Amino acid sequence: MKLDIAKLLLRLTVGVFMLVNHGIPKLSKIIMGNFEFGNPIGIGEAPSLFLAVFAEFFCSIFIIIGFKTKWATAPLAFTMFVAVFIVHLTDPFAKKELGFIYLVSYIIIYLIGPGKYSFDKK
Repeated sequence: MKLDIAKLLLRLTVGVFMLVNHGIPKLSKIIMGNFEFGNPIGIGEAPSLFLAVFAEFFCSIFIIIGFKTKWATAPLAFTMFVAVFIVHLTDPFAKKELGFIYLVSYIIIYLIGPGKYSFDKK
C-alpha cells in the first residue's frame, strides 16, 4: 500500500508540474496561433511544438490519471532527452537540472508502473 501511494505521489507531482508549467503554456501558444518554437531535431518549428504539446500536455494528463502510463512516459522521456542533450547541451548543468529530474522521473515511472491508484491498476 505504501508503495502504491508513493507511485501515486510521483505520478501526480511530475504530471501536474509538467502540465501546468510546460504543457498548458505551449498549448496556449498553439491556440493563439503562435507557432514559433525551436527546431531541435530538424523537423520544423510547428511540428516540434505539436510534439512537445502532445507530450507535455496530453501525456502528462495520462500520467496524472494513470491511464496508459507506461506508454505515456515514452514521449515525455524523449522530450526531456531532447531538452537536456540537444537544446541545453552546452548550457551549464543548473540550466538542464530540471530536465534531468523529469527524465529520470519518467524512466522511474516506466520501470515501477503506475500503481494500484490508477486506471491501469498495475
